[in-house]
Amino acid sequence: MFPENSHHPPAVRAPEVHHPTPITPAAPVPLVPVQPNAQPTVASVVLPDGRVVTGYAIEPAKTEPPAAKPPVSRTAVNVALGGIGFAAVCGGLLMLTKFITALTAFVTQLITLAAVIFGGYAVVQIFKPSEAKSGHTFHIRKAVIKRNKFYG
Repeated sequence: MFPENSHHPPAVRAPEVHHPTPITPAAPVPLVPVQPNAQPTVASVVLPDGRVVTGYAIEPAKTEPPAAKPPVSRTAVNVALGGIGFAAVCGGLLMLTKFITALTAFVTQLITLAAVIFGGYAVVQIFKPSEAKSGHTFHIRKAVIKRNKFYG
């Protein structure tokens, strides 16, 4: 609980206790008798200082019952859910087509990269001096195309 290198415990304070002070009314308030379940035509209120205020009774506010919500038809619910499902499917298909397009572009780039690397390697091997050539042989002939026929 205490650090190992401390030579004395921390100072302990006595807890302070707060007692609430009761509030006493200045004068007892007399109650006005009211008939049960009956509202007088004139209401009287006795104030804390003893004065009586008399006035006409205010009719209590009547709360209107909440308007009943019209029931939602099953057809409306099905149409709404179908619309949400259709939107989700359309979004998924759109994402799928974007993925396929991106994958096609990636594969095309890989094929192009392989062709460039292999073509570059072939050109280097062909145009090397004969003493520096490797054991690979590349046969290149001039091809002739006459009247849509290939003569190789």
